[in-house]
Amino acid sequence: MITKTFVVANPQGFHVRPTKTFVECAQLLPCEVYVIANGRRVNGKSSLGLLSLGLARNAEVSIEADGEQEERAIEELGRIMTDIFE
Repeated sequence: MITKTFVVANPQGFHVRPTKTFVECAQLLPCEVYVIANGRRVNGKSSLGLLSLGLARNAEVSIEADGEQEERAIEELGRIMTDIFE
């Protein structure tokens, strides 16, 4: 299991578009993915779970991956978390 913390960079926070991108990527990975923020831990393969966190710009978010390709998951999903979506 790997856990790494990232900061949401998008000025509008982690809204529907980046959430959709994150979940689509997470669903392609064979490992379990969780997102931890605001004292809550949600399934990283669930759009509703991610949106329920209400992640604003500069929010600290931990991504936890467990299983096959967990290192790849942290790298790819962390990049999505820190991208700015126009």
